[in-house]
Amino acid sequence: MTNKMHILGNPIRTAIVDDHDAIRFGFRGACEQRGFEVLAATETVSQLIEQVPAGQIDVAVLDLSLADGSQVDENVRKLLKHGAQVLVFSIADKKFQVQAALKAGAAALVRKSQSMDELLNAITLVADGLVVNNTETTAVIDADSDFKRDANLTVREREVLSLYASGFALKQVAHALKISPSTAKEHIDRVRHKYSGIGRPASTKTELLMRAIEDGILDDSAREL
Repeated sequence: MTNKMHILGNPIRTAIVDDHDAIRFGFRGACEQRGFEVLAATETVSQLIEQVPAGQIDVAVLDLSLADGSQVDENVRKLLKHGAQVLVFSIADKKFQVQAALKAGAAALVRKSQSMDELLNAITLVADGLVVNNTETTAVIDADSDFKRDANLTVREREVLSLYASGFALKQVAHALKISPSTAKEHIDRVRHKYSGIGRPASTKTELLMRAIEDGILDDSAREL
């Protein structure tokens, strides 16, 4: 296969974060055949950041769910801050996690049911500064009418919402975060107000749980709690 070079004339510099050995091994082999340079193949985002200096990776390929329990939106933001564009490569069976990844700035979703060649083509587009409007990415956005309506919660508000929506009482939230119960309630009231202001009601605890899942603050498995 003909080597694919970056728009600047250098090989595309890639990396992958996936907790399956077979995926990492197959990705490395496919990239080498295409002429890409693989700078890292790790199980966690933290490992990748430790191994490769910032600004060296053109495109990082990220699995949606990692065994270390990290949140996909946080992983996307860390990789973007590290200077890499991000492509999500996953079975993508959790819609809210995919939405969280795209909202955090991932360039596109490529399903693992697609060929490795399709993934490499998507990497090429992203590395060359092009937008990847594939059917998978478009379907996720189109399915979410509230996709661009972000509540802009603060870090503390997200922490309070995460605990409260997952089943904690306000007193338990306060104890866990070392704040007063009245402060915890104020945070929840502000969270409700922010969601209401963008047309995403969160007046009940169930609705707060749904908003937390939709925005990637809690995993979809929280529904079962």
